[in-house]
Amino acid sequence: MSDCNPSHMENMPRLNRIGGQLDGVKKMIENGRYCPDIIIQLRAIRSALKAVESNILAKHLQHCVAQSFNQNDKDKKIEELKMLFDRFDD
Repeated sequence: MSDCNPSHMENMPRLNRIGGQLDGVKKMIENGRYCPDIIIQLRAIRSALKAVESNILAKHLQHCVAQSFNQNDKDKKIEELKMLFDRFDD
């Protein structure tokens, strides 16, 4: 929707860790590990993903949204945010 594309590379180490955690859960399932142990790991993955999501949203607000206010494009950017939050209402 916009030309604003800040880098999110600082999230790569965390995403790589999440990938490793997910591989670990697959092995837990293959090895028939105890259900609560698997659930604990899945919750840790979910928490880590939420942190990445939060980081990306914060950068979007700080860069893209703030930039749109300077370019008199704020109504469009506010509508974009509303649609994003409506889409992922959880």
